[in-house]
Amino acid sequence: MARHVAAITSLAVWNRTRSRAAQFAAETGARDASSPADAATGAEFFITCLPTSAEVESVLFGPVTVGNGALESAAGRLAAGAIVIDCTSGDPATSRRIAERLAALDVGFIDAPVSGGVVGAEQGKLTVMVGGASKTLERARPILESFAGKIVHCGGVGTGDAVKAINNALLAVHVWSTAEGLATLSKLGVDPAVALDVINSSSGRSNSSMNLFPERVLNRSFPRTFRLALLDKDARVAAGIAEQTGTPADILALTSRLFAEAHAELGEEADHIEAVKVVERRAGVEISGGTR
Repeated sequence: MARHVAAITSLAVWNRTRSRAAQFAAETGARDASSPADAATGAEFFITCLPTSAEVESVLFGPVTVGNGALESAAGRLAAGAIVIDCTSGDPATSRRIAERLAALDVGFIDAPVSGGVVGAEQGKLTVMVGGASKTLERARPILESFAGKIVHCGGVGTGDAVKAINNALLAVHVWSTAEGLATLSKLGVDPAVALDVINSSSGRSNSSMNLFPERVLNRSFPRTFRLALLDKDARVAAGIAEQTGTPADILALTSRLFAEAHAELGEEADHIEAVKVVERRAGVEISGGTR
């Protein structure tokens, strides 16, 4: 995403792993900022993409010591009228609080989480779901268009986060339910590849059954592209939104619990599709086979 932004405008970058920012700057001509406050100084747009909204709030408002010993935040360094574009898969309540704090500094905010994975990011074809004022989105649109194939305005601040959380919760539902279905069929002696051939030509298909299982589970490759810990967080956010809005959501609540258990069992570095291994262990069967 940052490469696409760097291709259309001058860019300062900061990463908690400093070597990554330094390497990126050397490769793209971007400026390697020494801190979030350094990156924010005089910026018209400030783009964040972190694991949680709490970390975004910390990066924006956490005080840093400047040359004269005073404490200053990244948000305080932004130009009046600047816009924070938060691409974190965040939580609506924290995003609304961030927006209110920024508004007091005459800084705009949109939550703009993305979907499309590594390939979508590399190709600049991510789907961006945006929460915030229409006029703020329109000002930010050229930046978003550099890495987006589709931009959808979902409503006020926090609605982009909400749509992303529900989307990812549905991904979690599909991964777990597909694993349970294939484990059941495997115990009956049905080749999972045969089962997927039928499912993917029928009404039970999903992105998980059509892509993730054939490409990552049947061949036991389990590449690490999106951490299980993050999907656990997204499922928890989705279940929380349902509870806060008084919406009965038994499947979302159950899915959140199951992915929390998988996260605890498999650890921080496991990929989200590795949740299948927990289903396999509980069922006493391995979902593998030829591909069709």
